[in-house]
Amino acid sequence: MIKIALADDHHIVRQGLRALLENEPDFTVVGEAGDGIEGVELAERLNPDVLVVDLMMPGLNGLDVTLQLSKSRPQIGIIVLSMYSNEAYVLEALSNGALGYVLKDSRPSDLLDAVRQVASGRQFLSPPLSLPAIESYKAKADAAQPDKTGPLTIREREVLHLAAEGHTSPQIAARLGISSRTAEAHRSNLMHKLGLHSQADLIRYALRKGIIQMDE
Repeated sequence: MIKIALADDHHIVRQGLRALLENEPDFTVVGEAGDGIEGVELAERLNPDVLVVDLMMPGLNGLDVTLQLSKSRPQIGIIVLSMYSNEAYVLEALSNGALGYVLKDSRPSDLLDAVRQVASGRQFLSPPLSLPAIESYKAKADAAQPDKTGPLTIREREVLHLAAEGHTSPQIAARLGISSRTAEAHRSNLMHKLGLHSQADLIRYALRKGIIQMDE
């Protein structure tokens, strides 16, 4: 039996995924989370075989969830579920430790195939994505300036995401279970590392990097 956890901020999406997955005799959904921070906590607590995580979520996005779990629970196979076929997102997901990347407009059978492949330790990209295309993109990206978020610690990335969503340092502290002084120190450190000088700079950076999305 393959144990699966779900992390998506839309309840109706999680319910649809659960119904699809639990219709398979060899799948069981062991838990759900409504944002990225909860997703990390859920996966670390339940240790599923596979985590299906939405790319864009509050708290932490799917890319940062993947990065964090690849360090704390590398045995969990992670599938990023996304509406974006952009090579940059796919490359970062794979670089952060994801084994699967499934587009939201894929056939349901693609997700089922992805779960089985990833649970077996194999990579899966839903069509029209392909490894040759991603490797070609990576070759070009390697020649470009490296992403400044590399030096950020996991905690700083969490604070970056929450701060970009508009949370104050006391709110960030309460969400992460740290002191307000520590939250403010992380915020100051990440601003310095990224060369940002204001909240407006931080929001523009987060939008440009896909850390948050502009409300429609």
